[in-house]
Amino acid sequence: MENNKKVLLINTHLTYPSFTEGTLNNSFIQKAKDFFEAKGFEVLETKIEDGYNADEEVKKHLEADIVILQMPVNWFGAPWIYKKYVDEVFNSGLVSKSFLTGDGRTPEDSTKQYGTGGLLQGKKFMICATWNAPAEAFDNPENKMFEGKGFADIYLPITSNYRFSGYDIIDSYNCFDILRRNDIAKDLEKYPIHLEQTFKI
Repeated sequence: MENNKKVLLINTHLTYPSFTEGTLNNSFIQKAKDFFEAKGFEVLETKIEDGYNADEEVKKHLEADIVILQMPVNWFGAPWIYKKYVDEVFNSGLVSKSFLTGDGRTPEDSTKQYGTGGLLQGKKFMICATWNAPAEAFDNPENKMFEGKGFADIYLPITSNYRFSGYDIIDSYNCFDILRRNDIAKDLEKYPIHLEQTFKI
């Protein structure tokens, strides 16, 4: 039986010549692409830096069962071009009433919560990120930088618009200390295992 499942891979990398060329993030994208194609998925791709059409991106989100955001962490968030992408794509999804038609609350029912009006129920969103920070900095109350916070806290500005639209947020995959380690290949090798276990496919 044909799978008919689709995954959207969004590459947020922004090139700074002679500083960040995007090789590592491209490698993670390729690992994900190979994994999902082997599982019978149709792979949709967007490389934000290369340009996009907001309405077409809305269509990709509507078609895809899974969305994976591939991002280098630049100053503790996604590259600025991703925020522009979100504003344009999610505004299009709002105007067309294809992502949501309201924030969930209604005058008739005061029990309905803010943020429960999304129409994309059942879809899944995951972040795969590359960090210069070490793994030991997260979920560690003794770390002065993050003060015990984990990825769910740190990624909240990125995951919230997806949750608001109805997505289930899946545990992220993170590659740490990229400027200091010489064994990054291990993280690439383990990535398909994470995808297999996370999505159970």
